[in-house]
Amino acid sequence: MSTPIAKAPWPIARSAQATVAAAALAEVCRAVTVRAHRLHPQDTSLSASGRASMVSTYVMTVAAVLFLVWFSRCRRNAQLLSPEPLPGSAPWAVASWLVPVVNLWVPRGLVLDLHRASGPGAAEGRDGVLVNVWWAAWVGRAVLVTAGTQLGQGTSLVLLLVAEALNLAAGALAIAVIQRVTAQQAAALTTKLPLPGAADLPHLA
Repeated sequence: MSTPIAKAPWPIARSAQATVAAAALAEVCRAVTVRAHRLHPQDTSLSASGRASMVSTYVMTVAAVLFLVWFSRCRRNAQLLSPEPLPGSAPWAVASWLVPVVNLWVPRGLVLDLHRASGPGAAEGRDGVLVNVWWAAWVGRAVLVTAGTQLGQGTSLVLLLVAEALNLAAGALAIAVIQRVTAQQAAALTTKLPLPGAADLPHLA
């Protein structure tokens, strides 16, 4: 029985990158439309606001699912590439992204672990900075929007501009993280292929 050869998940990586970009843009449209409705309900209908929110939610959900599929496949590859087991179980690695409060910190460490296991020298220097800046932008936006809502600043133009700048930055950095990890695994897997099974050896066939 042959041993399957692991491959870098480029198709799912590209799909995740595309939907992450779409989700970031859809969120900007949602935020602008909702603010316009709150300020000028007679000019921007509630249905337009609701439609923009619905589209943003759908696209963001698809992006999250594809990102988690990509993350799971890269983590599986990393287990093959790393001499040491990655911290935590595979189910927990996915669930931690979905648990409130926990998802503000734990997934960052999991992505850094994934970086380290995906190639020599990974998650150090610029790779570690890339993950940390991405995470700071993502968490910063979440905290800013939550605080603004609690303080009744949902229509603040300054809040909108800062929040959506962080949103776009987080989206661009997430795309860069996906690209970096997938490329690292593609390079590593070409030099660390599994040994063939007995059925693959001509003299044993």
